[in-house]
Amino acid sequence: MMENIKITATDRSPEVDFDFEKGVFTLRGESYPEDVPKFFGPLIDDLNAYLSSDNLPSVEMNFELIYFNSSTAKVLMSLFDLFDQTAARGVPITVNWRYDSEDETMQELGEELAEDLEHASFNLIALEE
Repeated sequence: MMENIKITATDRSPEVDFDFEKGVFTLRGESYPEDVPKFFGPLIDDLNAYLSSDNLPSVEMNFELIYFNSSTAKVLMSLFDLFDQTAARGVPITVNWRYDSEDETMQELGEELAEDLEHASFNLIALEE
């Protein structure tokens, strides 16, 4: 069993809460780390390893991002691809995109990312203050 990952948010990087036992993964906050590959690389490697294993239960990915830069956007696109490929193998995957109800930019970004999902379920969730 993989070790759960918990990383506290900083002013440049998001809070990370990856619970491999439950199959629930959360990224929350702002994301513009100075070294995006260094920050996200190990996380994606672990997720990749987890998602490629057999007999996966359902997987839930929660995004609750306030802001992210273009390098993070590329990471998100590759995550969405990974989730969709996994869902295509028959693993139930739910992606929850939570955003501030006042934040049209985040709503639109979530909608754009969701367009690439063919097999995973996607929920756009507006959060009220």
